[in-house]
Amino acid sequence: MVEAERTQLPGYIRLARSGELEERAGRAHEVLRDCVICPQECHVNRIEDELGFCRTGLLPTVSSYSPHFGEEPPLVGRNGSGTIFFTNCNMRCEFCQNFEISQCGVGYAVSCEDLAGIMLRLQDRGCHNINFVSPSHVVPQILRAVAIAADRGLNIPLVYNSGGYDSVDTLRLLDGVIDIYMPDAKYGRDDVAWELSHARDYTVHMRAALVEMHRQVGDLMVRDGLAVRGMIIRHLVLPGNLANSEIVMKFIAEEISRDSYVNIMAQYHPAWRAAEGGRSPVLAALQRPITAREYEYAIRCARENGISPAFS
Repeated sequence: MVEAERTQLPGYIRLARSGELEERAGRAHEVLRDCVICPQECHVNRIEDELGFCRTGLLPTVSSYSPHFGEEPPLVGRNGSGTIFFTNCNMRCEFCQNFEISQCGVGYAVSCEDLAGIMLRLQDRGCHNINFVSPSHVVPQILRAVAIAADRGLNIPLVYNSGGYDSVDTLRLLDGVIDIYMPDAKYGRDDVAWELSHARDYTVHMRAALVEMHRQVGDLMVRDGLAVRGMIIRHLVLPGNLANSEIVMKFIAEEISRDSYVNIMAQYHPAWRAAEGGRSPVLAALQRPITAREYEYAIRCARENGISPAFS
């Protein structure tokens, strides 16, 4: 994390003024006709409201929005991160702690104009950024909404807060639009990722996505204690080291940056299907919180790879 010099407004404003942002929104919209927006690659026509893995048609669905004070300190500041929680997800984590939103569909459909209005209301409330939570399946709608909001005065950084299961082609449409990427690096092994999150080839896609995100924005930069650009990586420690922290930290150090802002999170608790357990040895292992020793192991993995982790 480095202190940033005072610079110009976020890049999406320049793209909006040149017309490129609207052009990218149009290109992304066309991908919805045979949807490959995320690595699930469902090939459904979402413009006609066909539903694939994410169970989202043409309109995005929002569960809530508000200033959020539980995010990483460089995002929160004094007035909070302007968080928009999108309903549904392109993963199905058996232990999701927001399962009512991600798996049960709690939320309401909004137009892109409505979504733009939400962003502007959060800015008016003094939020330091707009934080899109679980955005991977609604990137075309976000692009269109940002184009509308930029024309109406939106001028604060945009945060892309995802599970790390993102398409590189889709991320390239966001180049210069997103200021701060905040992906998860959930797993080090694909077999675990499949059983726990139903994400095929998760590590391949996550690694490629994080490399692309870092190419676009680099390491985290702050100004007056607030993030203005860069990447924050989250890694949730799981019982029994199911996340394979040693593999994840080695990847970050060798293929991203040893100066990465990595939040190693200790807040796992059994939720959703993991609270039921019993269906497999892996799910059975998730029926308890992590131990202090398990968390300390993940921290040690980071440090042994030259990473100075943040803590949550």
